Amino acid sequence: MLNTWQEWVGTETGVVLGSVLGLPLAVLVMLFLALYRRFRGAARPWRNSFAEVGLFYGTLPWVWIIMLPGEEPGVAGKLSLVPFEDVLDLVAHGDTGQIIGNMLVFAALGFFGPLRFAGLRSVWRVLAFAAGCSAFLEILQFVLMLDRVSSVDDVLLNAVGAALASMLSWWWWRPRTAVVPELQLVGV
Repeated sequence: MLNTWQEWVGTETGVVLGSVLGLPLAVLVMLFLALYRRFRGAARPWRNSFAEVGLFYGTLPWVWIIMLPGEEPGVAGKLSLVPFEDVLDLVAHGDTGQIIGNMLVFAALGFFGPLRFAGLRSVWRVLAFAAGCSAFLEILQFVLMLDRVSSVDDVLLNAVGAALASMLSWWWWRPRTAVVPELQLVGV
């Protein structure tokens, strides 16, 4: 069991357990935020509140996990700049869990982002935004010397995961085509 605060915030197990225990709080925040917005007459209070809390709650634990230090904090980790090298290595060793995990890092951003922000209502925009966020985190891992692998493949997998998740929510944010009424000629 987790006995110290370092075990709660500094281990993958602690982050996962904290996320599970924090779920009721996230639901309450979403409900209060939506009710407040509804009371204030805001547009789409439920959808926007659900999207914001989902985006935050679904992304933060993953980002926290990838920013946890490795076994030797303060030591520069490996830098991998050859595309698909790490992915092929993971596939060769049967470690698809790492691939799936990387694809889930920005999945909530990809799913909820377009629902909340009009500027993200394109799979390509989500892909680019997630790639930028992921590149920032990978650079940060290396600069902070967290003894982790900073890999271009992580950026690719994070971005592709976000883009795929945006396709899952496409039905709710897709561009609506304007319906032009047909002209009817009377008496012809």
